[in-house]
Amino acid sequence: MPEVPQLDTRHAHSARVYNYWLGGQDNFAADREAAEQAIAANPGIVADVRANREFLARAVRYLAAECGVRQFLDVGAGLPTANNTHQVAQAVAPDARVVYVDNDPLVLTHARALLTSTPQGAVQVVDGDLREPETILAQASRTLDFTKPTAILLLAVLHFLPGSNGPAEIVARLASALAPGSFVAISHLTGDLAPEQVAAAIEAYNTCTQVPVTARTHAQVTGLFGGLPLLAPGVVPITQWRPRIGLLPEPADLHAGVARVPHPRMGIRGWL
Repeated sequence: MPEVPQLDTRHAHSARVYNYWLGGQDNFAADREAAEQAIAANPGIVADVRANREFLARAVRYLAAECGVRQFLDVGAGLPTANNTHQVAQAVAPDARVVYVDNDPLVLTHARALLTSTPQGAVQVVDGDLREPETILAQASRTLDFTKPTAILLLAVLHFLPGSNGPAEIVARLASALAPGSFVAISHLTGDLAPEQVAAAIEAYNTCTQVPVTARTHAQVTGLFGGLPLLAPGVVPITQWRPRIGLLPEPADLHAGVARVPHPRMGIRGWL
């Protein structure tokens, strides 16, 4: 029988801190302390995490409705909240299949209880660490057919990997398993727009957590896609990625983009 992971409530966890910033109740004192210290340093962080959720909804809706994607792999999914990936995708295509990946016991417990599929589709929740892409792909393959187009979502998760973990190499390994016509979506913390506030928030957050966060520049976030052709408008501040018509994008300290996996014979230029 596999070992059941123990819930650590003494130390802040990114998924539970994120849940607190979104106004959720699934967090503990250590999470709230880390969250509040980061807010004190950069009050805009609450708007940032909400902008990230809105990007998730826009990207998934676009990929399902406009690109015909019916499979999604959401890595670092976090605690369930409104407009979860499968809800957005299955509202467009009831037969969409979604795999959520996280490694926090509380996330896994809540996700398995709350993230239920339409009768036509499927939802799987797996215990996985982004630093082990092979394990993630192996588990996800029980629900997803990687010979068909699939979208991998790496939203607000890669900034938890320092450069020594090789985040670009991890993205490349995940992307290498995808069929042509698949997509990779990334959102990532940046200090480009408000360097002093973001640096202060990172310092406050990192003193309270066991997994530190790393901000990256526009060029560094773009580099995470490994040269895959980017959909318009490229890597941009997250609120500027295909915003809803009529809305004026507000500033947010994340960059975001979506890239397509081309057919090998077409090369990168074939999708430009």
